[in-house]
Amino acid sequence: MNIIRMYGGLGNQMFQYALYMKLKSLGKLVKFDDINEYRGEKVHPIMLALFGLDYPRASWDEIIELTDGSMELRKRLKRKLFGRQAIEYVEQGAYDPKVLCFENIYLRGAFQSEKYFADIKDEVRQAYRFPELEDMHLPENLYEITKETMDAIQGCEAVGLHMYRSDSRTDEELFEGICTEKYYEGAVRFIQKKVPDARFYIFSNEPKWVRVWVENLIESLMREDMSRREKKQFEERFVMVEANTGYTDYLDMFLMSKCRHNIISNSSFSWWSAWLNDNQEKIVVAPDRWKNNIVSDDFYTRGMALVDAQGEAGRTVE
Repeated sequence: MNIIRMYGGLGNQMFQYALYMKLKSLGKLVKFDDINEYRGEKVHPIMLALFGLDYPRASWDEIIELTDGSMELRKRLKRKLFGRQAIEYVEQGAYDPKVLCFENIYLRGAFQSEKYFADIKDEVRQAYRFPELEDMHLPENLYEITKETMDAIQGCEAVGLHMYRSDSRTDEELFEGICTEKYYEGAVRFIQKKVPDARFYIFSNEPKWVRVWVENLIESLMREDMSRREKKQFEERFVMVEANTGYTDYLDMFLMSKCRHNIISNSSFSWWSAWLNDNQEKIVVAPDRWKNNIVSDDFYTRGMALVDAQGEAGRTVE
């Protein structure tokens, strides 16, 4: 039996569940440890039930068996003498084909690559179908705001632009200096060349903080010869979406997936928002590095247009 240690927010949970689906398709017995990472007060909620998904949970005894975590005196003494003898795999990069071959191991990682489930991606896409808005049982005010935003998005050349504040992550050094203001400026310019009438819907994990970024972004994109009226019309093409926080941030993913195109940050939440966009002609712009000091290619999907931290467009992923 393999046990996947679940951790992180909705995006990470979706990658881990997609790996579970792949391992299950290979005939393997797989369960989840949804205990260790979700016992504190300030933790992300487990959100897979949003898609009507359930999963087999490993018992505490099963987790202890693979992680060598028993508190029995004999086993504690053994650990003191010989070190922990956990039967576990700790992820080092984005994709490692060995993960699909293990038979009895504790798996720790995000497993953030489509390569793990490329051959069953239709089944994964089916699993991650959002319920209809009317079936989400939202508070009336939130429903009205979300419905209004969705209708507006579906009525234009909408681009879902996700700004993730990297220094809100505990492992900031892995992510800093990638999704810079210049990156977003370059990404917007890239989209504008392809889609002149694009309208940008901006989502963030900290919308109040990122609003200053948006003001600077708009300022940098304006032409000097614009009239006051043209400037106002240009500003109206950038819309901050700020209704969702905490337990309702899945609505941001839902709305971004409804956009025709996407500009993503280097986050799993952002990645899935674009991946679930079923527009066959979508343009997806991504940062040309996903994490510092880690080769990034396995994070990307075919067709993504990459822009660097200085705002320069580079290659399109083949």
